[in-house]
Amino acid sequence: MNQKVDVYTETMAKVYADQGHWAKAAEIYRHLAAREPDRRDLAEALAEAVKKMNEISQKTPEKLVPLFQEWIELMLQHEKLQRLRRMKTKLF
Repeated sequence: MNQKVDVYTETMAKVYADQGHWAKAAEIYRHLAAREPDRRDLAEALAEAVKKMNEISQKTPEKLVPLFQEWIELMLQHEKLQRLRRMKTKLF
């Protein structure tokens, strides 16, 4: 008898939110808010989790391109420095 039982608590939702797992936090807050619709704090926490999820989803890969370009340039510079150091030790 394998049954998946999801037990959701406000503490679990807060832990997920603190760790940046906004989708899971929102899922739990949604569940809790449905069970206790009069709790304004749960609705606010859900709204915050959804807001954070949307902020993350708006970060497009295009914004990462400059970071990757800089990283590649730094890696190439590092490799050049390593070669120069090896050449220097061979000469002296």
